[in-house]
Amino acid sequence: TAADRFVSQTSGNVVVGAGAKMLLIPSDGANGGAPIAANIVWQIAGYLTVDASAHLEGVFLIKNHAAFEAQSSLNGRILAQTAATLIKTTVIEPAAPSGA
Repeated sequence: TAADRFVSQTSGNVVVGAGAKMLLIPSDGANGGAPIAANIVWQIAGYLTVDASAHLEGVFLIKNHAAFEAQSSLNGRILAQTAATLIKTTVIEPAAPSGA
């Protein structure tokens, strides 16, 4: 639901293929709606590469660098310790969590 919070951690790298789409859908279709991007945190110990035309959702905490290729998009935030490269990337500020 929109009130749920999720944290995903990896000790490696994450590569998202060209055209991949992350969608947030309701678990039951009626009870509280879909999760919201602001409540989804991705902790990546390596690097993040997002290939062309891919779309992600959530807040990304990245130990190394983040690279978003042409026409990629993010509903969320990017926080990288070394660098973030955005090539014709659309980044949308996620809706605030309820009660925030």
